[in-house]
Amino acid sequence: MPRHFSVALAVAASLPLLVQAAPTGVTQATPAAAPVHAAAEPALKPANLGAEAIVQRNLEARGGQVALQQLQTVTLSGKMDAGGNNQRYLKVPGMPPPPPVTDRAAQVELPFTLNMKRGHKSRLELQFNGQTAVQVYDGSQGWKLRPFLNRHEVEPYTAEEARLAAEQPDLDGLLAGYAARGTRIEVEGMEAVDGKSAYRLKLTGKDGRVVHDWVDAQSFLEVKIEGTPRRLDGRMHPVEVYLRDYRSVAGVQIPHLIETRLEGVERTERIVVEKAAVNVPLDDGRFAKPS
Repeated sequence: MPRHFSVALAVAASLPLLVQAAPTGVTQATPAAAPVHAAAEPALKPANLGAEAIVQRNLEARGGQVALQQLQTVTLSGKMDAGGNNQRYLKVPGMPPPPPVTDRAAQVELPFTLNMKRGHKSRLELQFNGQTAVQVYDGSQGWKLRPFLNRHEVEPYTAEEARLAAEQPDLDGLLAGYAARGTRIEVEGMEAVDGKSAYRLKLTGKDGRVVHDWVDAQSFLEVKIEGTPRRLDGRMHPVEVYLRDYRSVAGVQIPHLIETRLEGVERTERIVVEKAAVNVPLDDGRFAKPS
């Protein structure tokens, strides 16, 4: 069980990326909502737009700057992968590759509920065998409760966990208001993501940290984001986060499938959003230290 929980927390770090926009008022997703993406477009388009133009079109595709400013809370629920008995399949140089794993039934799926509130506040709950694990960040400090590991006392975030939580984008996302945060954006060219043309953007924060972001050349929604590298078998491995199955929730663009790929590992980790709601009132007490 320790591996299941740690994998789930790593996947959960990608959850704030699911938020793409918001209108005024409380809205909830409808199961029949259609994906935003059009048919596959294999040919790459020339990178004829500058960074500012791409960001502006991205904001428009997500609902507009006003809608983003009105966004106060997001609530998501669904299931996330939490590993299995044969989760790791590392490619070893000089050795034949392991057989592909196609049976997702072997993957443990944990129901989750995520509350997010402007100000980098978040509360994640994971369910397993009648127990609830809680991971809370109030905008400056974080705590966790891990009964899966027979740890029934509240523990503070480690320094690394607190750093990663602070680096997560707020509800506006990576691109909105980038200049005010001191971030520089460059267009590095075009790449194919899921068979479609996408602009590859390089985001350099004021602290020098670099993150790459891919924006679809047709929908102008983000389809791939460079994740935080993970340590595995003694070295750091690059992480890619794919945003798929966009659906409109009363004007809010939220991908209902997020898939994380770790270099050298055959099996990906998926988060499936089954319900999404925005601007549901959330009391600050929900983001306080768990009792």
